[in-house]
Amino acid sequence: MQVLLLMATALDVHIPELSPPGIGDTLPTDLRTRQQRIAEITEMIHVASLLHDDVLDDADTRRGVGSLNAVMGNKLAVLAGDFLLSRACLTLASLKNTEVVTLIATVVENLVTGETMQLTTASNKRFSMEYYMQKTYNKTASLMSNSCKSVALLAGHTAEIAMLAFEYGKNLGLAFQLIDDVLDFTGTSASLGKGSLSDIRHGIITAPILFALEEYPQLRAVVDKGFDNPANVDIALEYLGKSRGIERTKELAMKHANLAAAAIDSLPQSDDEDVIKSRQALIDLTQRVITRNK
Repeated sequence: MQVLLLMATALDVHIPELSPPGIGDTLPTDLRTRQQRIAEITEMIHVASLLHDDVLDDADTRRGVGSLNAVMGNKLAVLAGDFLLSRACLTLASLKNTEVVTLIATVVENLVTGETMQLTTASNKRFSMEYYMQKTYNKTASLMSNSCKSVALLAGHTAEIAMLAFEYGKNLGLAFQLIDDVLDFTGTSASLGKGSLSDIRHGIITAPILFALEEYPQLRAVVDKGFDNPANVDIALEYLGKSRGIERTKELAMKHANLAAAAIDSLPQSDDEDVIKSRQALIDLTQRVITRNK
């Protein structure tokens, strides 16, 4: 993921005290390679999670084309995801950094936990914003936050700097998913590369509906009935349209985008031009995430 390479530069790596005599620039080059491996591992885990998600959701499309499970069947899709996870594990082991291994292993655990949370039918949890945000962190933001932190740890940064990297990734991931939830209601199938209203049709309650429920508690009776009946979908959309559910979700996404930008602004000052450009690119990305339409 490009964001991780930007983060690597934005952290302004200057650790000459770790350079062995006579090696010169070997360490920074080796460090960059190791950080790039984190980006590769992150992408493999991300794609694997999408393949598995499509099987669980019985999805027909992914990014505008037929999903692998729809084209080749569930068995091959699951095996493809498992293969990517195994390759990610092998690459992770080659880094020989126990703390980073623990972080990325936690990501995989969080992905499974988040998917399990999404499958729950306990009403007291389904209608909890706190539960929704924890599920969203597990399914989406954990990968980015822990990958950003791993990039910092590989460079030997302090716990404080590593936590700023973590906060950037966490809040960027949360903002991204919140806007994704908005687009599920406001986007078109063509722009999203998947069917619009896919979450609600699968009975998945996201932030816009949760906020609408605060204004119109009677909407809960509709949600409890399920959305197998298209008429219930129409009723839920009517309540959503009358509420500030979409606006409040966008506002929450903006809050997390601003927190991500603030984490970058909190990094120690640097006069290095590449560092400054990378930090600005990361800040610009927080705005692109919340203004995207696909």
